[in-house]
Amino acid sequence: MGYPVIFQIERVYYPALAAIGVTVNLVAIVILNRGNCGLSRCITRYLVAMSAADLLLVIINVILNRINNLYFPVSFLFITPVCALRVVLSLAALDCSVWFTVAFTFDRFVAICCQKLKPRYCTERTAAVVIVTVSVVSCFRSIPWYFVFVPSIIVNNIPWFCTQTPDYFTSSLWIVYEWIDSFLTPLFPFVLILVFNALTIRNILTANRIRRGLRGYSNAETHIDPEMENRRKSIVLLFALSANFILLWITYVVHSLNWRVINYNYTDKNLSNPIYVAQQFGFMLRLLSSCTNTCIYALTQTKFREELKNGAKYPFTLIVKLFK
Repeated sequence: MGYPVIFQIERVYYPALAAIGVTVNLVAIVILNRGNCGLSRCITRYLVAMSAADLLLVIINVILNRINNLYFPVSFLFITPVCALRVVLSLAALDCSVWFTVAFTFDRFVAICCQKLKPRYCTERTAAVVIVTVSVVSCFRSIPWYFVFVPSIIVNNIPWFCTQTPDYFTSSLWIVYEWIDSFLTPLFPFVLILVFNALTIRNILTANRIRRGLRGYSNAETHIDPEMENRRKSIVLLFALSANFILLWITYVVHSLNWRVINYNYTDKNLSNPIYVAQQFGFMLRLLSSCTNTCIYALTQTKFREELKNGAKYPFTLIVKLFK
């Protein structure tokens, strides 16, 4: 009897995702840190943090969790304390990735809509403080999950595998904690991103209309306004990153909400069950968001594309110089 289709897809999908995700996030971190992309140091801080969180997410969640579970069903990573630690680190990296996106969205909202607050908030120092704060809070918020798991079996006094403690399904404390955790990641971020983007769009449309009026433009005229052009380029990056996050997370969010309402204690892991398949596709899309940001940078930022091309040409240029 062959493997179910979803299992076969996962065995190909996750190794490919790991190879691409590690490569593109490392490339993004190197290029952004060079500071030649024409972005402010504040924006660069957030983008580097997002790429670093995505890189950790690929390493921990995709490689150490998904690929390890698919290809190495028995390894030291399945010793219960290590297994529980993997879950905690995976959730912390996921939390950072999500909230760095929210922090970046809020920073751009302040820069565009709150001119009085902008000089104080949209600085490299503030970005560093926000990034460190989000990282610390995400780590501490993930620690309780370590205590959810107990060993499935004990062999030679060594606890193996992770299974949820019975109290997890019956304790009101754990039930409330999981609902709060689900609200904080990603339901609340979803709402924040949508609200900040809606307010930003409204502000931009109003400002553009006023600016055209002051400059004597009619809607039919096609004059190039440098200020409006710069504003357009900055918001394209913001909206592309936000839309990417929302589109790739929506399947997971809808499934998660739907199943918590219908059947909180869902434990059917039948690989052919439609609900389980939908859940796994939600996981796949959610993790795909960890390696799409670099593609967005390349599509929306001209100088990032130039740096990428220069980096790709460098090994060949070096070889030519060596043989001259």
